[in-house]
Amino acid sequence: MADDKKLTPREDDFSAWYNEVVLRAELADYSPVRGSMVIRPWGYGIWERMREALDDMFKATGHENAYFPLLIPMSFIEKEKEHVEGFAPELAVVTQAGGKELDEPLAIRPTSETVIYHMMAKWVQSYRDLPMLLNQWANVMRWELRTRLFLRTAEFLWQEGHTAHATPEEAEEETVRMLGVYRTFMEEWMGMPPITGLKTDSEKFAGAVRSYATEALMQDGKALQAGTSHFLGQNFSRQFGLTFQTEEGQEEYAWNTSWGVSTRLVGGLIMTHGDDQGIVVPPRLAPDQVVIVPILVGDDHAAILAKVDEVAARLRDLGVRVRVDARENLSPGAKFYEWERKGVPFRVEIGPKDLEKGSLALARRVTPEGAKRKEFVEENEAIQTLPDRLEAFQSELLTAARDRREAATVRGVTSMDELDEALDQGAGFVYSGWNGDPAVEQAVQEQTKATSRVLPDEEFRSDSAPTRCISGEGDAEHEVVWARAY
Repeated sequence: MADDKKLTPREDDFSAWYNEVVLRAELADYSPVRGSMVIRPWGYGIWERMREALDDMFKATGHENAYFPLLIPMSFIEKEKEHVEGFAPELAVVTQAGGKELDEPLAIRPTSETVIYHMMAKWVQSYRDLPMLLNQWANVMRWELRTRLFLRTAEFLWQEGHTAHATPEEAEEETVRMLGVYRTFMEEWMGMPPITGLKTDSEKFAGAVRSYATEALMQDGKALQAGTSHFLGQNFSRQFGLTFQTEEGQEEYAWNTSWGVSTRLVGGLIMTHGDDQGIVVPPRLAPDQVVIVPILVGDDHAAILAKVDEVAARLRDLGVRVRVDARENLSPGAKFYEWERKGVPFRVEIGPKDLEKGSLALARRVTPEGAKRKEFVEENEAIQTLPDRLEAFQSELLTAARDRREAATVRGVTSMDELDEALDQGAGFVYSGWNGDPAVEQAVQEQTKATSRVLPDEEFRSDSAPTRCISGEGDAEHEVVWARAY
C-alpha cells in the first residue's frame, strides 16, 4: 500500500486490492486455523441480508428449512463412487473422539447429499410423500490448499437445497427453477448479472447427471462461479435406498436435486462493485443504507444531535436502515473515510449551517459520470426522496455491471490462439464452438489458463451459432463460454 489510507489501485494489483478491501472494510479477518476466516460484523451483516432474501425466495417456492449433522460417516461418502472421488482431496476427517479411536472415521461435512438422502429414505414411503423440498443453512469444510478470504476458504457458510421427486421431469424442472432463483437474487439484490447455462461433463458436480451454474464476471475480467444447481438423477437414491411406492403400486427410486450458494457471494459483491476507495454495497444488501454524521462545531451540539435523532427516526419510519455515527473520538473526516471504505450507499451530514438553512448534505457512495458526489437538499425533500434514491442507486449498479460484462464479452472466436489473444487483451467471457471432446477443454486450459464456464442458456447464446470447433477439429456441437476464473 502506498500509505496507511490509500488502497492499492485495482489496476496495479487487483488481488492485493481485494485483500486490502476485505481487511480494511472490516468484512473478515484471518483466523488462527490455516485457510479459515473470521467474518466480522459488517461482513456478516451483508451475509445476513443475503440469507434473509434468499430464504424468503426459497420459502416462496415451497421449500422448508431443516438441519443435518456436521459429521458424516465415511461409509456414507464412500457409497457414491463419483462423489468420493470428487471430494477425497478436500475431506477433513475425525478419527478420534473422547480420547479414543473411532470405530468408523467421520468426515466433516463437505456437502450433505449422503446424509440427507439417507434420512429421506426413512421418511419417504409413497408418492404422497413427494416432492420433499428441503434447504439447510450450515457451515461446510473443504480442505483447500490455496485460500482467499470469502472466495475459497477451508470453512465457509452456505445454503444447500436438497429435493426428492417422483419423476425425472419434476426434478429437472426444480433444478432449472432454482438456477433462476439464484439469477434473480444476483441481479435484483446484488446488482451482479450472471450468465447461466449447463456445465460440461468435465466441470459438473461429482455425482450429478447434469450441473447448471451462474457465472458472473468480475472487474478484473475473471469469472466467478456464484451458484450451482444439480440434477442428480437417481444416483444417490440408489445408494441410500430412497424409494417410494408409485400410484400404480410399484417401487421406484426417487429423483433428486441439490443446489447451493455460499459466502463466496460476498467476495463476488466486492469484486463486482468495489472501487479504489473500498467496497460499494448495493442498498438492498447494506446493513446500514444511510449513515448520519453530525458535524459538531461551536457550542450548540444539543440542537444538532436532536436534529440527527429526528432525521434518523423519520427515515426509519420510511423503512430506511440508518446508523447514527456520533462517536466523539473521531473527526467527521475520519468517519467519512470509514463509511466510504465500508461502502454505505448514502451519508447524511448535519451541521450548524444545515440547521440554519433547513437542509441536509447528501453524499452518495458512487455517482453517475458528471454528477456531484454531495448535494444540499431541503430537509423534507431529502428525507422523502431517500428511499427512491436508494432504489435508483441499486438499479444503476446493475446497469453498470451488465454494461461491463457485455463490453468484456467476445464472440465468434475460431481458434485457441485467438482465444488466448482475446483473454490477454482483457476479454472476460469468450464464446466459441466446441465439438464436445473433453480433450479440447484440457488443451484450452493448458494453452490459455481458461476453462469452460457454461454451455450458455438460449438467452445468452450468440445470434449466429458457431459451426466449427475452436480446436479446428470437427464441427461444433455446442457453443461454449470460456474464461479465466476464480
